[in-house]
Amino acid sequence: MDLTKILELASNSDVGRKRAHNEDSTAIDASLGLLIIADGMGGYRAGEVASAVAISTIMKHIRRRLPQLQAQQIDKATGFSMESMIARDAIREANFEVYRTAQDNTQFQGMGTTALLVLFYDNHFTVAHAGDSRLYRVRDERLEKITNDHSLIQELVDRGLYTLEEAEAKTPSNLVTRALGINETINVDLFEDTVLPGDLFLLCTDGLTDMVDDTEIHLTLKKFSDNLNRAAQELIDLANARGGKDNISVVLARPTAPFPATSGWFDKLFGTT
Repeated sequence: MDLTKILELASNSDVGRKRAHNEDSTAIDASLGLLIIADGMGGYRAGEVASAVAISTIMKHIRRRLPQLQAQQIDKATGFSMESMIARDAIREANFEVYRTAQDNTQFQGMGTTALLVLFYDNHFTVAHAGDSRLYRVRDERLEKITNDHSLIQELVDRGLYTLEEAEAKTPSNLVTRALGINETINVDLFEDTVLPGDLFLLCTDGLTDMVDDTEIHLTLKKFSDNLNRAAQELIDLANARGGKDNISVVLARPTAPFPATSGWFDKLFGTT
């Protein structure tokens, strides 16, 4: 299913005001309905390598496996769609590639990256992720955070030790509890849900969310909803105006029409969906 004419897309990335180079990476394949964002970390340019390796590996994995998939298949072991299984496996493979690259190259040892992948299919989306890059959705003028941060701040809140405000005041914001490349294997969070035409999806690194709160993000998306490229730039400008302490990356996607999968033999023969 080619979603090029269905998805309205925008992508932008900025080095910010404090960093010497950009360690974020983003990628879009509109035909596959695939969006990816990664925030690298490590020594000199190692984070840049980690995020680039992750993005490249994920793209290759999904481009290889997705076209072979039959529509509306469910994984019996997990109850997730096979699209979700492909997304999960893509991040697992990317994790191993980042880990292997670090082990094979002394200058890259200790590098890692977040990875956030969104895949649209059959009027649904799947998100697979590890780290603190986020996915938001705007539906019916309401902003919803879809992902849960894999960060020390979020872990302290989840354990009931602090409120979010207390944890943010007491804990460095950039300490992630899960990232690609740190260990040979990784746990990947999965979530899937339906998509409605007009839903607006925002993928972003913490260079945005550490500088701009959810209320301001929502207001900016609402104000510039008719121009996604302008909305992406405005979000980056806001983060830089607040100090731009990190690289800032934003990907926006909005389905403009339904995109049901062709499934049964009747549909395939007569093109009814």
